[in-house]
Amino acid sequence: MKKTDPILERIEVFNRAKGGGVIIERSRGGYSLFSERNGAPIARLRLTGKDDKVEVLWRSHRDRWESVGDFGGLILPLDEALEYVASDSIFWIRA
Repeated sequence: MKKTDPILERIEVFNRAKGGGVIIERSRGGYSLFSERNGAPIARLRLTGKDDKVEVLWRSHRDRWESVGDFGGLILPLDEALEYVASDSIFWIRA
């Protein structure tokens, strides 16, 4: 029996609702989002273990996942995190 992943399912539903174009990969305690068009990294949503809150990370110019902002990690409920990533151009520069 296949185990369900409610967080992954919610990300996939959001992706489809926005027109698709994002590949979602679960790995090491979070979900990495990549451009379907060119494979470029978009964002990483790291699970916090508190409800459905995730830390939003972006792929820096050093080519690694880093916290958003200068004052520590940006932690949001999943739906808010997805809206944030979808609406902020910093995540879409390479995509």
